[in-house]
Amino acid sequence: MDRDEQLAGLINGLLAQARRGEPPDVESAAARHPHLADELREVWPMAELADCLAPRTRTAVAVGFNAEARVEPPVEAGRQFGDYVLLDQLGEGGMGVVYRARHRTLGRIVALKMIRRGPLATSHDLARFRAEALASAHLDHPQVIPIYEVGEFEGQPFFTMKYVPGCTLASRLAEGPLTARLAARLILEISRAIAHTHAHGIVHRDLKPSNILIDEAGRAHVGDFGLAKRVAIRRTPGDSEPGRDPAEPPSGETYSRQLLERLLPDGAWQSDGSEVLTRTGVIMGTPSYMSPEQATGRNASVGPQSDIYSLGALLYQCLTGRPPFQAASPVDLLLQVLEQEPVAPRMLNPAADAELEMIALKCLQKPPELRYATADDLADDLQAWLSNEPISARSTTILQLINRLFRETHHAVVLENWGLLWMLHSLVLLMLCTVTNWFQWRHIEARLPYLGLWILGLGAWALVFWTLRRKAGPITFVERQIAHIWGASMLASSLLFAVETLLGMPVLNLSPVLPLIGATVFMVKAGTLSGQFYLQAIALFATALLMAEIRQVGLPDLGLSIYGIVSALCFFIPGWKYWRQSQASQRLKGFEVLDPAQVRSSQIPVKTDSKPQASDLGPQHPFSTEQPGTTPDAHPRLIQNR
Repeated sequence: MDRDEQLAGLINGLLAQARRGEPPDVESAAARHPHLADELREVWPMAELADCLAPRTRTAVAVGFNAEARVEPPVEAGRQFGDYVLLDQLGEGGMGVVYRARHRTLGRIVALKMIRRGPLATSHDLARFRAEALASAHLDHPQVIPIYEVGEFEGQPFFTMKYVPGCTLASRLAEGPLTARLAARLILEISRAIAHTHAHGIVHRDLKPSNILIDEAGRAHVGDFGLAKRVAIRRTPGDSEPGRDPAEPPSGETYSRQLLERLLPDGAWQSDGSEVLTRTGVIMGTPSYMSPEQATGRNASVGPQSDIYSLGALLYQCLTGRPPFQAASPVDLLLQVLEQEPVAPRMLNPAADAELEMIALKCLQKPPELRYATADDLADDLQAWLSNEPISARSTTILQLINRLFRETHHAVVLENWGLLWMLHSLVLLMLCTVTNWFQWRHIEARLPYLGLWILGLGAWALVFWTLRRKAGPITFVERQIAHIWGASMLASSLLFAVETLLGMPVLNLSPVLPLIGATVFMVKAGTLSGQFYLQAIALFATALLMAEIRQVGLPDLGLSIYGIVSALCFFIPGWKYWRQSQASQRLKGFEVLDPAQVRSSQIPVKTDSKPQASDLGPQHPFSTEQPGTTPDAHPRLIQNR
């Protein structure tokens, strides 16, 4: 059996574990097959993603973790459910079902949400369901749907919310784009609500049209906090939550904190506002509205700026009638979110307002630091537009321009695979240039020694370099592009000897062209990987001018040695940086997979995975491909990214 067949067998086994509801143990499989460990870790996330998004029968999807289990039928409308009478069903998704219900004692109409599978619900269903109740219960804002009661009836967890008669933003957008003023007003209201959640240390993470309700008065309300995440908020000692009496309960009239804590796992909420990071690699959200940092599954970096991106996506769809990105498959959609810029709204809808377009596109910037700093800032700009005042999105500071120019792209992570190799490459370059300069000082005029040194030596090193890189794991498309550019630069450098021969020039007469070739390569890397490589390009351009000047004024020809030193530093410094970054990532990965017994024996103060982490209100949630007007099928498994 060859490597590909072995790898396919391991992947199929892990997928079978996941379909049975068992957590797939990738690290154990890697330990049993060390020769496939790196490839398995690299390929597994996309294999799980593809399996997760693959079409399934309704029965299989509804069952979730336990393929043998029977799906519990939804409660019939009109029957009694505890102290409530269910009147009619408002909607359902892959996990929950919502009824319009009447509280028998108080006589009021509420929205009652319960888990579709009831006693057969998985731990992930329960975690998300409880997290939604917990997040909403800590908020008190006119545009956030409040929780009234959290309870359990005959083993069925439920919670009740304010009933908002009206429609969802998704159903409204199905009719086409909104008018500019209506779009601005709705997103303004949503932004103020999200600013309130951020002030209370909660990030929504799943803002989309189907989670926005529009009441009969035309006001927007934010719901569905099932993916919400608790983040740190800075308050001075003694501060209470904004806008609330410290002695007042978080929200709701009959909300029971004790009951909620009983329903939640131990430590599922921390009142001190501290943050426990979400498990790395779990993609949470809906692709068309999720930020690039969400799309990569790096949940530690998902914060309030991610919600601002989603608000921009909502505004974009209000202006155009469609999300910023659309694709035939969720995987293609994720790639668009990561790599492409959205089409300008006015290209899709010429009637869209130019200033609202600028506001939306500012929210949709890939780097979080280029978006609005807070949801309140976004709301202020929308209010300014509604009041016919200047908007801040028109102004771009020098700092923002510099940040945009020198920032890393999402492709920069591949450089962790190249760090050590770049450090070795810097030594090879320094050696080649120093030996070549030594030949020049010895007045060696024959071209053969130089050809042997550069063509054979550099070619052999290129072969060794690429072989070492292939052994480190699968090579990405971007790495292949960079490798082609790098290979072309080495070929161009070697062909300078042939050009000198054809033009009848002395050997090394065109040596100042070498740093020009290197600078061009770094310019490409700056545009593809990180703007910081512009500094290397500038250094090499300057080196070319210095080499030409040294030759012109008749100084001792140290040009090649200078080029070797500058070029070596250009590779060694980023190589050192990304090598250290790679080592830190590996240590963190090893730390995360420590056996709890080993942790206890070594007295390492870490949290294990035996209990859900405290401040993350977003449980390990299935990937949602929900689009406006559709009902998603929940998938129980996690999607891991490397």
